[in-house]
Amino acid sequence: MEEKKQTRVPEGMTPVIRLGRELKYQGTILKIYEDHVVANGHEARWDFIHHDGAAAVIPVTDEGKILMVRQYRNALDRFTLEIPAGKLDDPNEPTLECASRELEEETGFRAESMEFLLSVNTTIAFCDEHIDIYLARDLKPSHQHLDEDEEILVEQWELKDLEELIYTGKITDAKTMAAILAYARKYR
Repeated sequence: MEEKKQTRVPEGMTPVIRLGRELKYQGTILKIYEDHVVANGHEARWDFIHHDGAAAVIPVTDEGKILMVRQYRNALDRFTLEIPAGKLDDPNEPTLECASRELEEETGFRAESMEFLLSVNTTIAFCDEHIDIYLARDLKPSHQHLDEDEEILVEQWELKDLEELIYTGKITDAKTMAAILAYARKYR
């Protein structure tokens, strides 16, 4: 069990004190814990999921189209349209290296120019997953390096059409929505 920990408390709020953290399950991507806390003066048990982190990339062609990947997502039991992304190979791997690797693995393109765009925490109520998102330009053809259980279709999209898919609820992936809307706000 992890040692007792207390975080900084905003004025007017009651401190939350973590009394301990117990590992309940460890998979290939996630570690699931049960935290023992005192919150608002009451003892409670909270679920906590640890993720080592990830990187994503919004690849923009010379013509201004955005490369998107369509793939099956087991948690949703459907195919989704997303920006390329993947988990860090090691918790200390620089996210820029991860984003570059995932771009080539998933789309078959390398980028001559990579620029940090933003960071997102995907599900802050119970998970610490952190994703740094980069903008890739000056794309050069290479080839995909997919895992044997992975099938990805690469599609080119206009920014306005992706925004429409977000606003009509057809794209619901948080990293993809954040990246597209940040790109639109910064570069349109």
